[in-house]
Formats: sequence, C-alpha cells, structure tokens
Amino acid sequence: MLEELSISGLGVLENASAEFGPGFTVLTGETGAGKTMVVTSLHLLSGGRADASRVRTGHSKAIVEGRFRLGDEASAISELLESAGAEADDDASLIAVRTVGSDGRSRAHLGGRSVPVGVLGQVTTSMLTIHGQNDQLRLLRADQQRAALDRFAGPGVAAAIEVYRNARSRWIHLADELAQRRASSFELAQEADRLRFAVQELDAIDPQPDEDVALTATIKRLTDLETVRAAGAHGHALVSGDGEDGAGVIAELGQVRTLLESSGDEGLRALLPRVQEALAVVTDLAADLAGIVGSLPVDAAELDQLLVRQSELKSLTRKYAPDINGVRQWWVQARARLAEIDDPVESIEELVETVAAVAAEVAAAASALRVLRMAAAKELGERVTEELGGLAMGDAALQVTVVPDVCADDGPPGGEYPAGVPSAVSPAMRRTLVVDGQRCHVGGHGADIVEFALVPHRDAVPLPITKSASGGELSRVMLALEVVLASPDGGSVMVFDEVDAGVGGRAAVEIGRRLARLARNHQVIVVTHLPQVAAFADHHVVIGKDAGGRTSTVATLAGEERVAELARMLAGLGDTETGRAHAEELLTTAQADRIR
Repeated sequence: MLEELSISGLGVLENASAEFGPGFTVLTGETGAGKTMVVTSLHLLSGGRADASRVRTGHSKAIVEGRFRLGDEASAISELLESAGAEADDDASLIAVRTVGSDGRSRAHLGGRSVPVGVLGQVTTSMLTIHGQNDQLRLLRADQQRAALDRFAGPGVAAAIEVYRNARSRWIHLADELAQRRASSFELAQEADRLRFAVQELDAIDPQPDEDVALTATIKRLTDLETVRAAGAHGHALVSGDGEDGAGVIAELGQVRTLLESSGDEGLRALLPRVQEALAVVTDLAADLAGIVGSLPVDAAELDQLLVRQSELKSLTRKYAPDINGVRQWWVQARARLAEIDDPVESIEELVETVAAVAAEVAAAASALRVLRMAAAKELGERVTEELGGLAMGDAALQVTVVPDVCADDGPPGGEYPAGVPSAVSPAMRRTLVVDGQRCHVGGHGADIVEFALVPHRDAVPLPITKSASGGELSRVMLALEVVLASPDGGSVMVFDEVDAGVGGRAAVEIGRRLARLARNHQVIVVTHLPQVAAFADHHVVIGKDAGGRTSTVATLAGEERVAELARMLAGLGDTETGRAHAEELLTTAQADRIR
C-alpha cells in the first residue's frame, strides 16, 4: 500500500505531499492544477523515463519520495532488496526515492541505499500498477490483448507457455544448426579432405614421443663418425689392455689385488674390497665402451637414413606443431574431428529427423496452448460482458477470439522462409510450422492471434475494438477487464489516470461503483474530473492553485470541503446552495451504495 507521497520541484508542484489510506482515493482539481504530475511522480518511482523538462523552473532537481507499506509482496521482493543492500523500516514500510536533475541525470534510492533505476522499478512495479490515458491505446494492440487473456487464464496457461517456449527454443537451436550445417557442407567436405590427408601422412610417418630430440642427439654423434669410433676404441684399449703395449687398467688393478693378497699385512689386506670394487667398475666401463664402438655403423649409410627420418619429422613440425609431442597431440585431435565430421550419427540426414521430431513437439505444445486459451477466452468474454452491463453498456458484449496466426503462404516444408526474406526480419520471426493442419507463425508466445471484438448491440456484427470502440467505450472495456483480472487476494496499488475520459451520466456512476468494488481488495487511486466517480471514494485529495496561481497545492478534503469540491465538479456551483445540495445528495447516495 502507498502510504505517503512527497513531491518537490516537479512541474507545477513546488513542494507537496499527500497521505493515502486503504481503499479508494480520488485526486481532483481544475485542469492544469497538476493532477497529472502526481501520476508522473508515480511513473518515476516505477522506473519510468526521466524527463529534465519536467523539473520546475528555478529548481536544480525534482524529487519524488514514496513510502510503501509492505504486505504479501514482502517475500517476493526480499531477495531484490537484499541484493541491493536496501532494507525496509522496522514498521514494514519501504521508502523509495527518485531524483531527476535539470541536466537530465537521474538517481534512485531504495530503503536508504542508492540503487540502479531498474532495480527501483522492479521493486515498485510489484506493488504499483499504473493505468494512464495511453493504456486505452495499448489495449488496441494484439500483444496486449493476448497478455490480458493469458493473465486471466492463470497458472495453467503460464505452464503451457513455458513448455511451448522450451520446445521452441530447442527447435530453433537445432534448426539453426541444420541451416549452418547445410550452408557449410562444402567447407566441411574440404576440411574433411584436409584432415584425412594429414592423418594419412602422420599414420605413414608414425612419429614417436620425443623422437625428434633423440634423433638430433644421435645425428650429432654420427656426424663425426671416425672421431667417435677412434675415441671409443682407444678408451676401450686403455681400460682393457688391448693396445700395443698390452697394458690396461684392468690388468694393473689385477696386479694390485695380487700384491695386497700376498703381503701378509692386515692394513694392506683391508684395502682389498676397494680394489675389487674398482676392478668391477672398470670392467663394466670396458664393456660399455666396447658396446658403443660396436654399435657404430661401418659407413655413413645409416647416418643418411637418420637424416632422411629427421627431414620427415621436420616437415611435420612445420605443418602441425613446433615439436613432435605437439604433432602427436594434433594428430589425436585431427582423428577426433575427422570422426565427428564423418560420424553418421551427426549427419545432416539424422539432424533433419531430429529437427522434425522437435518441431512436432513445438506444434503439439502450440496446439495444447491454443486449446487452453480458447477455453479461457470464452469465460473472459462472458465475465467482461457482465461487467459492461453494469457500466451502462447493457446491450454490448465483448468477444475474445483465439485464431491461428496463419502464414500468408504455405512456406517450405522445413519450417523456414526462403533465403529471399528481407534480412530486417529476424530469424525467430520467420519461423513457421504446421499447427492443427495450418501453417502458422510460431512466435515466442505461441501460434495464436488473440483479438477483442466489441458487439455494440444485439444482432450487430462483432468488430475489433481497434475499429469500433469509441474513447469512452475503450475506457469502460479497460476498467471491466481490470475488475475481472484483479486478484481477489488484493494487496497491490492500482492507479487510474482519467480512466473515465469520454464518459458521463449513468456510465460515470457505474465506473465509480466498479472502482469502489475494486478497492475492496486493492488500494485504488484515481485521477478524475467526474463527480459521480469522486463521490464513491473513501478519501478525497484535491490539487489546487495558490493565491498567485503559480504553484499547486495538495490537500485532503473531508466534510463540507468535500461537498464543495463535488459541487464545483458538478457545474462550478461550489458557492451556491443548489450546488451544495446536489453534491450532498450525490455523496450520500454513492456512499450508501458502497455499503451495500
């Protein structure tokens, strides 16, 4: 519930504040007094666009502050408040502030914290619904009519829409993938040929882990083959004693061992284990030298083979990776990619079948949604027609129809328009499917067109309200819809800005009666020029001009003051006995009607 609204520097309002109670509150006043500024301030609190031209001349900024009493919506917005660092007061009230500078800059505060305007709008719109004069025009739009029907239909349709959207999202994703696969089939074929050639080349060469490093070391050693052979043979001769002098380290160590064994001295004999160990090491060294020398090629033919192998490996590292280990990794990835391209499971033919299956799911979901909407449309039409009867449109009826959103042409069997469709049309808007035997556009909200048609009197031909309804009729249709759509649980704040425009007489009385009924479960705030509507209110706030006529004032009326304002609204007769008598009679009758 909106408890208090303070406005500073906005339009004709220099400093004004008003308190709002539960139930039905009307805002009245002369034309130009500033009633629209109150609605504008609520739009600002709802995250509406800031207009610097609205800042009052001589003020650096306009400030709007609203105090809301939280009810059932507290739990719904608690997460938003917590994420923004805002919090309600101890008395469960929440203060929202919007500031608009004369330079166009806008600031928002919620629960004592600075927040983005979008967050302010998310919180306040969960509590506040504003119906301005432009809402009558929005009611003429097909999407608004569909939204009203879906809102009336309730959770059943909401769940069906969710099922439909999930299926449609999968279908669009798969259909786009299919289109991409078809468009890139030539490129994929070229990629497969390149990969196949590369894999065959790698299979033939079969590089081993770290082979390039080992091969480089081997080639470096074999480049000076005779020098390596001579060094190895000479070293072996020195160790084993195979040289010209016949002496070698092994033989010398053998003599040392013999001398120590025959010395008879315990100190010398204690060195025998070390001599034995040295003899074993030298013997192993001689064997290793002999093995190396023996493994060396007799000529350079083997070196040539190794150089050829090195050239093959270098050709791979030039094409695929900096080293052989990287080449092997690319080899594995190339095999996997080639398997993916050539995998029959991922073939275009199978993808076509998958797209068709998911498209069938979308069509079925769209059909199920249509059935639910058609059932709800009949009930909505009957309920609104009943309300129109109470709004002095007793012979009128509202027909709500749900028809397929039929495509102008049959379209291609794949469910998409040809490539010649203008690029300005998004792919999602070009989607079509056969639903219940007809090719339809399948948009984000289904495959249906919802249309409100007004039957002005019995036996008349129903005509869309876009063509047949006058301004006053539109006002009453919108009010009837709001009464029907209003949640019985209540709790929200509903603001109507001259919803009674173009209406008078008995219809005005009925509008006041309906607004009073709506206020039983909601806080209703109405800007009106009609005394018949104002008389039904629980609270009456008047916006007037000060003595100088340059600044507007806001005051809550009661008793004789309210009677005087109603008299002024009746015919400008606020200061006459006749005017007051008419106003008192109107107020008494309306208030008695509210009690019934």
